[in-house]
Amino acid sequence: MSRRRHRILSAIGIGCYVLAAIVGLFLLGGTQGTGLLVPLWIAHGVLLAVLLTKLCADETGAPLALFVIGASLAAVYFADLARDDLTLERRGERIDATVVREWLAPDQGRQVNTYDYALAGRDGTRLPGPALQARAGRFAVGQSVTVLADPEGVLRPRTPGDADATGTVLGVGAFALVALGIVAATARRGATVARQREERAKLDEQEHTLREALRTASADANGFVEVHPEHYPDISHRRAAGIAGELGLEPADDPGSWRFRD
Repeated sequence: MSRRRHRILSAIGIGCYVLAAIVGLFLLGGTQGTGLLVPLWIAHGVLLAVLLTKLCADETGAPLALFVIGASLAAVYFADLARDDLTLERRGERIDATVVREWLAPDQGRQVNTYDYALAGRDGTRLPGPALQARAGRFAVGQSVTVLADPEGVLRPRTPGDADATGTVLGVGAFALVALGIVAATARRGATVARQREERAKLDEQEHTLREALRTASADANGFVEVHPEHYPDISHRRAAGIAGELGLEPADDPGSWRFRD
C-alpha cells in the first residue's frame, strides 16, 4: 500500500473515530455524571493527540487535538440541547397556561438577567416539572401563554417557537464538520511534511554521493576532476561548487562546468 493511500485511510479512520466519540459521549452524557465523563474526555484527547501526531508527522498533533476536542465538546453541547428540544416536540403537550409567579433564576448570575416563570393551567393547577425560563420582562404575572409541557415533568416547558430544534441540530452538524475539517487539514499537512522530509533525505543522499565521488576521483591529465550532473539531479551547480570547495577543489574556468581543479 502506498504512503498516500495509507495516509488517506488513516485520516478516514480518525474522522470516523471522532464522530463515534461525539455520539458515544453524547449518549453517555444523558445517563452518566461528570465523574465518568471527565476522564473519558481526557483519555479521548490523549488518544487523539497521539493519532494526529502520527498523521501530521510533526509536533503540531497535540495543539490540533485540542481544537478537535473543543469542536467535539461544542457538538455534544448542542446535541444535548437538541435532545431536550426534540423530546419536548415529540411528547410535549400544548397547553394554554397563565403565568402565576416570577423570580430571578437561582442558577443564573444577576448580570444574565434570566427569570423563572411558574405556570398554571386553566384549572389553576400548576404545571409539573421545572419552571419556564426566559429573559426578564418577556412574560408578566397574569399573562396567558401557550407552551409545550412535558407530561412527565422532567423538561422545562417551552413556547412552541423556542422548542424548535432546527438551529441546535445545525450547530451539531457545523461543529462536527469543523472537527472533521481539522482532521483533513492535518492529513494534508502530514503529506506535505512527509514529502519535504523525503526530498531532504534524497538531497542529502545525493550530496553525500557527490562528496564521496569528489574525494575518491582521480584527476585527469589536465588536473581536473569531473563528475556528471545527471547523477545529481537535485543539486545545483552552485551547491556542487560549494561541496568541492569544502574538499579543497576549485571550479574550472568554464562557467557551469562540473569540472573542478585539484
